[in-house]
Amino acid sequence: MKPFLNWAGGKRWLVANHADLLRVSHDRLVEPFVGSGAVFFHLEPSAALLSDANPRLIEAYTAVRDEPERVLDLLKVHRRKHSTEYYYHVRDQRFRTPATRAAQLIYLNRTCFNGLYRVNLQGRFNVPKGSKDAVILPGDDFVAWSQALSGSELRACDFQQTIDDAVEGDFLYVDPPYTVKHNMDNFVKYNEHIFSWSDQVRLRDALVAASRRGVAVVVSNADHPSIRELYGDGSWQLHPVSRHSRLAASSDHRKRTTELLILNGAVATQGQPHAQYDEVDVGATRRPG
Repeated sequence: MKPFLNWAGGKRWLVANHADLLRVSHDRLVEPFVGSGAVFFHLEPSAALLSDANPRLIEAYTAVRDEPERVLDLLKVHRRKHSTEYYYHVRDQRFRTPATRAAQLIYLNRTCFNGLYRVNLQGRFNVPKGSKDAVILPGDDFVAWSQALSGSELRACDFQQTIDDAVEGDFLYVDPPYTVKHNMDNFVKYNEHIFSWSDQVRLRDALVAASRRGVAVVVSNADHPSIRELYGDGSWQLHPVSRHSRLAASSDHRKRTTELLILNGAVATQGQPHAQYDEVDVGATRRPG
């Protein structure tokens, strides 16, 4: 099942090329940086805890879960009225209900530049219109997405609150902003939030504690010496994955990049491969920065 959103840093490439890493027996999937939910919709777990620091994103998931037909009807209105002028009109509106705000977010996500989510200092979405005009896609199935989300708890909160609630039997998939040490002033702007190097350290500490509780953990992160050092105590398996980035606007600036997949022992004991992944040429976008 494909996600209903495009999201910078989305993991469609991971589920398309490394589904073996996600075949972890579990009672519940836990994702503290849910984004587009590519891993969630691939696994379609019967129980999940999904969270993100972006409350608008979590509200959209909640509306799709609870009011799928209403969200679809609103998107049909946006499709009928769609134009460049209408895009900027909708972008500037402050809608009053969860369903109308969810339809606004999905509409803008599908027609804005590169599917980015970016807000200004006032918290207003400010991404310009992109080249895509398809508001409703051939594979859209809001009822199926609603059913997939029916067993999910949805939270808008800091990642640590979610990770701290993971228990033995849970599968924790973690895809944070790719902050590295001694670069970009040690932070990445993620939506209206700053994700700093200290957050990377705090994340690692929370994951170590979860691992000790018996939680199966897979992390996507930057393939950078500082990240390798952060998880270099010998208790984690580090797998570099090469892929082709599509984030740059011009194809001349798109190049092969490498990400790091980090697995704990609870994943390895379930028969996941130990060999390093390499030279996987797949498309994905990375969070700005």
